[in-house]
Amino acid sequence: MFKPNLIHALQGYTRQRFYQDVGAGITVGVVALPLAMAFAIASGLKPEAGLFTAIIAGFLISALGGSRVQIGGPAGAFIVIVYGILERYGLANLMIATAMSGVMLLAMGLLRLGTLIRFIPVAVVIGFTNGIAVLIMVSQLKDFFGLQVKAMPADFFGILRTLSDHISSYNGETLGLAVACLVVLAFWQLALPRLANTMPSIKNFSTIPGSIVVLMGATVASKMMGLEVETIASRFGSIPNNLPAFAWPEFSWETAKFLLIPATTLALLGSIESLLCARIADQMMADGPYGDRHDANQELIAQGIANLVTPFFGGMPATGTIARTVTNVKNGGNSPVAGMVHAITLLVVMLVAAPLAGDVPLAALSAILMFVAWNMGEWREFVHLRQFRLPYRATLLSVFLLTVI
Repeated sequence: MFKPNLIHALQGYTRQRFYQDVGAGITVGVVALPLAMAFAIASGLKPEAGLFTAIIAGFLISALGGSRVQIGGPAGAFIVIVYGILERYGLANLMIATAMSGVMLLAMGLLRLGTLIRFIPVAVVIGFTNGIAVLIMVSQLKDFFGLQVKAMPADFFGILRTLSDHISSYNGETLGLAVACLVVLAFWQLALPRLANTMPSIKNFSTIPGSIVVLMGATVASKMMGLEVETIASRFGSIPNNLPAFAWPEFSWETAKFLLIPATTLALLGSIESLLCARIADQMMADGPYGDRHDANQELIAQGIANLVTPFFGGMPATGTIARTVTNVKNGGNSPVAGMVHAITLLVVMLVAAPLAGDVPLAALSAILMFVAWNMGEWREFVHLRQFRLPYRATLLSVFLLTVI
């Protein structure tokens, strides 16, 4: 029943494969650094919550999971849900809801319900993913424009109303920096790989994650040019350079009853996201020498343990992450060791360079999140809707509108 993929993957493990895993893990750790902070901030939490999640949950999911190469951590799909729980129930209850979702995921894995996820219609998944992507982009407009808003509501129309009421308070320097970051990200993903094919001299630059380039470039530019933009430190204070101690929130059965639906939502979303991600990883690894199918039930067990443990150490909900998993595979990751190295890399970075992260402009993180949201959406499905049957179209559009509204 309980057999992590790590046990199977280490059979016949060689030094060469270890070096590949270490290289891939370090690369994924660098990619995960800005995303972890950005997802936490967008969810209404402090940036260190994202880092703690990527470190603790990322290590547990890789060490105990049923996939060879999946990378776990905070995900964009959780942003809207976590923000809503935080707004309505508070931080302590978010921790309890996350732990409750971990228990549900663990039970789903033990009851071998992982195989049922594959029967969820594609139209439902695409409609939900596109809806979440829209909500992420809309939620980032405040920091993208530098609007003077004390608190953003959680609902879509409330966000639009607040944005329209405060649009005149935009900060030109913040907007300029955010647009520049977005342009660099688009260039790095779309144009640079093509240039690298014709100009081998810049090939090494194309391997550097665009999010890291934007993060460092925006921080240096804002300092050198003296831009008056909001930073992580100005809003949240300094990021701690150590992991938090175990903290037990106040718990009551009365509270648990109200949290049952939010916790179920987190569990269902986490299971769908992680198993879809594992299926994508399987497809990418199918032609390789180490390719094999993931164990869906073992993956749910690992996700459950990670979400049960992480919130008591200052973390947020975690699941499998597609962008970081793809990065892992493309950089040679071939076993769960790569995911464990990714978590250790983030820990080392946090211990050594946490004070420097305070100077990162929030405009840069908002640009990164908007770019991530655009990439996670299946926008061509809207263009090609006429090619599909009426039930497919109705399902996709209904789920999309319900998710957004």
